[in-house]
Amino acid sequence: MAVIAAPDLTSFAAGILVAAGFTADDAAQMADLLVWANLRGVPSHGVLRLPRYVEMLQHGEVRADHAMNVVQRFGAIMVLDAHQAPGATAMNRAVAEAATLARGSGLGWCGVRRTSHAGAIGYFVSQLAAQGLVGIAMTASKPLMSYFGAKGEALSTNPLAIGVPAPDGAPPLILDMSTAAVALGKIMAAKDAGQSIPIGWGIDAAGVDTTDPHKVAAVLPMAGAKGSGLSLMIEILCSLLVGNPNIAPALTGGEAGGFNGMVLAIDPAAFGDRDAFLTQVGALAGAIHGLEPVSDGGRVLLPGERGHESEILRRKEGVPVPDGTVKRLVALAKQLGVAAPAAFL
Repeated sequence: MAVIAAPDLTSFAAGILVAAGFTADDAAQMADLLVWANLRGVPSHGVLRLPRYVEMLQHGEVRADHAMNVVQRFGAIMVLDAHQAPGATAMNRAVAEAATLARGSGLGWCGVRRTSHAGAIGYFVSQLAAQGLVGIAMTASKPLMSYFGAKGEALSTNPLAIGVPAPDGAPPLILDMSTAAVALGKIMAAKDAGQSIPIGWGIDAAGVDTTDPHKVAAVLPMAGAKGSGLSLMIEILCSLLVGNPNIAPALTGGEAGGFNGMVLAIDPAAFGDRDAFLTQVGALAGAIHGLEPVSDGGRVLLPGERGHESEILRRKEGVPVPDGTVKRLVALAKQLGVAAPAAFL
């Protein structure tokens, strides 16, 4: 692995995106989201996605000349049409709109239709938690995952993230999970690292479990019917509510609507004493930390705690990037006329 300072990696990622044709503002937002994932120990949603993002722009799946606009307002609800804006840009806008609505109404729901891949969506709820708000985010897209009991791709790996502020400057609790047994990006990361994958992650074209990431034809839902059921409901909340369905058209010979998302912000003060809520969050966290670990010397961790510790360490010591990812990024940089950082040479 190469090790690179986070600011250098962010600058390099933004440089690639600008050279590919994205605006400087969009590129900065996309790069920050991608590097956040690398910092948090989630390389599957980090800079390894850069070649795909460039490819999406070239194929018209994401647009640099987007013009997001509000298409619906009703009470504490807003719907944005992103016009194929980058996922980072559209979801950051949704975070800002939902937070504003929550400050005025106690909660705010911002749906986003026609965006693009939004990466590690824990990034967005972490912004809300930093403002003292509870955040929930989801995204939906085209079929990539099997439906429990059925053959082939039927649903997306639709992720769900929840962020909760903690008291006394403690890091927020952040749950960020895919509805699949594993995020597709982890299979991409295994390809880059030249590693096999565990049984239960994906199936090949014949519908048989495989350990070869290159042979995966569809990922499997987490927890069987529970994972496929949750993914289906996220499709309803993210896609059907904003009038841009994916799954039904794709399964009946039509065209999937693309990427959709939603952000829900909740102000704890709307429920009563905000400080009392934070105190209770701290008490709950302390109770979980107080559980006896299974292994001697082990620790019981809260959602997002491992990622927070990884971020602190990697901001200090640098971000490790697999050799396979480095090779592809250097090749892309050369193609676009961008200088590769010294750490990658």
